[in-house]
Amino acid sequence: MTIGIWVLGDQLWLGQAALKSYQGNRSQVPVLLIESAEFARQRPYHRQKLVLVWSAMRHFAEELKAEGWSVTYEIAEDFLTPLHHWLKIQGISHLQVMTPGDRPFEAWLRSLSLPCELTLLPNNHFLWSKEDFAAWAGDRKRLLLEDFYRAGRKRWQILMADDQPVGGRWNFDQDNRKPAKKHLSPPIPLAFPPDGITQQVIERVEQLNLPGYGQLSGFQWGVSRQDARQGMQYFIDVGLSQFGTYQDAMVMGQKTLWHSLISPYLNLGLLTPSEVIEAVTNAFATQNISLNNVEGFIRQVLGWREYMHGLYQWVGEDYSQSNWFNHDLPLPEFYWQSSQAKMNCLTTVLKQVEQTGYAHHIQRLMILSNFALIVGVNPQQLQEWFHAAFIDAYDWVMQTNVLGMGQFADGGLLASKPYAASANYINKMSDYCQQCPYNPKARTGKDACPFNYFYWDFLARHQEKLQHTGRMGLILANLKRIDPTEMSAMQKLAEDWRQAHVGPCP
Repeated sequence: MTIGIWVLGDQLWLGQAALKSYQGNRSQVPVLLIESAEFARQRPYHRQKLVLVWSAMRHFAEELKAEGWSVTYEIAEDFLTPLHHWLKIQGISHLQVMTPGDRPFEAWLRSLSLPCELTLLPNNHFLWSKEDFAAWAGDRKRLLLEDFYRAGRKRWQILMADDQPVGGRWNFDQDNRKPAKKHLSPPIPLAFPPDGITQQVIERVEQLNLPGYGQLSGFQWGVSRQDARQGMQYFIDVGLSQFGTYQDAMVMGQKTLWHSLISPYLNLGLLTPSEVIEAVTNAFATQNISLNNVEGFIRQVLGWREYMHGLYQWVGEDYSQSNWFNHDLPLPEFYWQSSQAKMNCLTTVLKQVEQTGYAHHIQRLMILSNFALIVGVNPQQLQEWFHAAFIDAYDWVMQTNVLGMGQFADGGLLASKPYAASANYINKMSDYCQQCPYNPKARTGKDACPFNYFYWDFLARHQEKLQHTGRMGLILANLKRIDPTEMSAMQKLAEDWRQAHVGPCP
């Protein structure tokens, strides 16, 4: 029996399930990595994401060789041609792959007709296994993030004092909503100039001339485990002490503030969630870092990231088609071309995504996703854009994040109310409105901010559904207080905008 291992492009660490079992006889177990141009054509992926994934794969292949593994690295048009050739040449009778994080790729793997036995090993890239999450979910009617997060804190004894949370509170969100202010001095993002391998990948992406998105120039992401660990330590040294306090702030000219920038590395396997959590909690124990900053970050890794993956694995196949509001407008073109957007907040964030493939969570949720929600954009089109545009995006994280949290398309399975907001929120949490041609306080008139009239139009269109969600009573009461003439004017502005940018409202 000859066993072979196929390492997928987002499973790039030595402790992953398929490699872990054969550390003792690594030289006798052939390993394959495949760089597929056909897969890169499935979506108009951000060009920097293609560079990141392929360069990280090539660096990991070199790491495997240095560790004594027998590695074949294929740069190919597709997956199947080099896979079948390798299986034949190596005489593989049993192919082992760690189960992909994304369900469509797993289904494709299981559908293959191979000349050998295929074994998909359990994915060990997350703290909660698929079975663990299902056991936690049980017969709960609502799978709330807060409940899941607390269960994780207790299970792994993270920031716990016996059975109680350190500091006496589970949640420091109220301390972590400081708005943007003048003269902030966040750290300069850590940059990793492209090395020789990365330069070769950049040249390949240019030569393939893929129908991609975003700028290829200016690539500064880390591409190896060493880079990823350096990025993690840099964040702990210069970013963690203010991370929570300003995690929701948005500032002109500041693309990253105190955010960690390690999600691309986590999602590739260059970092593991357990080592990130351990490093941050160790820093809390040995350094003078306020609890709100540490808890806010732990919530993102132990809470949000694990929750998104667990829910993705738990829901049915039809979750991907969720559309509770029946929104079906096409995605505005300016999501693909930022220069076409007239609102400064959208222009700023979309240009940043074009340049880097990155925006932090509030820019994603309360600018990009919020606008699509209140306009009435089809949630599947928005999800596809997020998946293609962001450097840390995969199906497992974008499906539940965009459809569930951002668009409330699942009707409240994930979130307790829609994340919809007017310009008031953006004006409070950012300085974007100061350089915008629209008035963040105006709901009608030529200078009215579209976020305002779309917000109230959204509530009016869906008030019958929203009144049953449980947390919308006060907001809907405010809707009823709006003068009918003003409401009609806002609805007219909303319809005119749709006609001009995306077509008529359904």
